[in-house]
Amino acid sequence: MVALTVNNQPVDYLMDPDTPLLWALRDASNLTGAKYGCGDGSCGACTVDVDGAAVRACTMSLAEAEGRFVTTIEALSRDRSHPVQQAWVSNQVPQCGFCQPGMIMAAAILLRRTARPTDTEIDAAITNLCRCGTYPRVRDAIRRAGAVQSGAETIAAAPPPRIDPADAAAAVPALTPPEARQP
Repeated sequence: MVALTVNNQPVDYLMDPDTPLLWALRDASNLTGAKYGCGDGSCGACTVDVDGAAVRACTMSLAEAEGRFVTTIEALSRDRSHPVQQAWVSNQVPQCGFCQPGMIMAAAILLRRTARPTDTEIDAAITNLCRCGTYPRVRDAIRRAGAVQSGAETIAAAPPPRIDPADAAAAVPALTPPEARQP
């Protein structure tokens, strides 16, 4: 059994200690925000906060995580009120979104250490790969999140995590079936 704290909750994993932390989080704890991308720590899709450091969860074993504090994207803020999440939405950073949880975690950790990072500091801290190439928007969002954290700027709240199906349906115009269309 491997004991650690995940999202401020003590957890005992009854898994092989050599199991990557990523699989314990995703499979045993159902915390699916951290994504499997490469399996060797190159892409950063699985980035989580371990004792205040950005860690690639695919390369850390449960044994290495024992006794440590792990925070995943799910615990950053449940209502998307964290400044990084606010800036990400406001600056329209995501495209496909696959890499975004790892980038958001790396950005939040960077901003905890450096309130107003330079582009060089951002580039050094955000080594995550994004196939959509959103890097310029990522930099802008990190700078904006730093301004929000310092109180120099505010961002209106991001939309809630869930949309009522009735609201979603109302936003989509009704489709006219082909047989009812005018020639």
